This record gives sequence, C-alpha cells and structure tokens, in this order.
Amino acid sequence: MPSPTVADYMIRNVQTVTPDMTVRQVREKIIKSSFHGFPIAENEYLLGYVTAKELLRFIDRPDAKMREIMSRGTLCAIPSMSIEDATRILFRYGLRNLPVVDEEKKIVGIISNIDVVRSQIEKSRPGKVMSVKNLLEKQNGIRLKISNQEVPIESLIPTQKEVYMDELIGRQYEIKRGLNEPLIVIKRMDGYLVVDGHHRILAAQKLGLRSFSAIVLEPNDLNVRLGLEKTAEKWGLRDLSDIRIIEGAKHPFMEVTTMLLPKEQSDGLNTRLIEGSGQGPDH
Repeated sequence: MPSPTVADYMIRNVQTVTPDMTVRQVREKIIKSSFHGFPIAENEYLLGYVTAKELLRFIDRPDAKMREIMSRGTLCAIPSMSIEDATRILFRYGLRNLPVVDEEKKIVGIISNIDVVRSQIEKSRPGKVMSVKNLLEKQNGIRLKISNQEVPIESLIPTQKEVYMDELIGRQYEIKRGLNEPLIVIKRMDGYLVVDGHHRILAAQKLGLRSFSAIVLEPNDLNVRLGLEKTAEKWGLRDLSDIRIIEGAKHPFMEVTTMLLPKEQSDGLNTRLIEGSGQGPDH
C-alpha cells in the first residue's frame, strides 16, 4: 500500500492575504477566523507567511502593508511529499501550518498539525481491524475476508445500546472536517453488523449521508451465528433507531478532556462546534 502524501490530506481551499493588506486588516482577518496566520500570496504565487505572533511586533504600525514588514519566503511542501516528511518539517521547526505549492510555486493547499493527526488516526485502523479479525475467527471458528467498501447506512445493524450526544456532535464536526475513519463491520445475510463506529455512523446519518466507508469482514460461512449478533438480538437492536442517545451526561473521553474547564466553558464547546467555529479553549 503506497504511503500517504501531502496531496491526500492537504486543505485545497486556502485563505490567503495579499502583500497590500495592512497590519490592521490582517489582524482583523485573523480575529474573525479560526486560524493563527495566513499565507501571503499575489496572483496565486506564495510570497511568505504571517502569524498573529509576528503581527504583534508591528502593533504600533497598524497601517503598514505586509510587503513592508513581511519576511521574504517561507517553508513549504509540495503535493507529492510524504506525510511523514511534512510531519518532520512541522515538528522540527515548531510550525502549525505548512503551505503547499506546485512546480510554479503557486499555492495549491495547506497542510496543518490537524491534518497530520487525521492521517495518524486513519493509519492506526489496519492494526485494530486485524485484532478484531483474529478475535472473531478464534471465537466463532470461521475465516474472514477483508475488503474496503461504501456500505449503505440503512443496512447497518448496531451492536451497541447507547451513544453520547456530546461525542455525537464531535464526530459530526470531524466528518465535516474530512476525517475519513472507516467503520469496521461484518457482512451478514440481511446487512452489516457494526463492530466499531456507532458514534460515527449516527453522526453521518444526522448529516444526511446515505453511505459510509467501511472495512468489511466477510465470513466464509454467512450462516454461522456470531456472538455479537446474538447479543444485539438480546438487546433488541435491529437498526440504528434502536440506539439510545444519552443527553445531559458526558462521554468518558470528554469527561476527562474537559475536567479542568469551568462548567460554562465546557458546556459551550459543543455549541461552538455546531456553529462551525471548531475552536476549543485558547492556548
């Protein structure tokens, strides 16, 4: 399997500033956005990069233009660079973002720490799949074939009774941001049994998606009744509508993550995600 490249994960719709914009204008653009800086480009050619920290040096010159104060040039990547190499550059030089240029040095994208994290989450999936596969084969005396497919959401059969509303909202935001973390499902005669990804698939359903990417485990004998299948039937789980959504309580993951935040700030995190800012507490 080929290594993922910058082109696989970069954001292509890049917001930039021009060299004729003033310190005041760029400062206001940063304040109104969720970004910590912007590439400086003219006629699509990348000239430099300005951060909020750099603007502080010129706080007493609000009318100065970027071309007067900017540092010429910036570190950058190309679409064919591996994610591993881009990660090294981000880590080595303490960067949040790395502009991506084509052979003409025109800006075509941007790769960020968030995109690197996204790539690592997806990278961890094969190991988890093999663990599930080996366990199911041992428990049920079957052999499983692995394939990647888009599965219809309406054909999914849950094996989990409950999900948390706060985590559901978080997953919706992740999907909107392009986190392509596939489900793990088992093919059955009447659909696909969900092994991993209940929050994800309910989030996708709420977003109006009709199908979702999945790693499908297909038994060599579809007639064998699986332990997971029996448990789902015992709990009365036939389709996604049978899953209970817990409101007013936090997912254990979010309980730990927000334990140092004041209650009003913690409670406001999901509101900010719903509104689309995606920003957590300031750092």
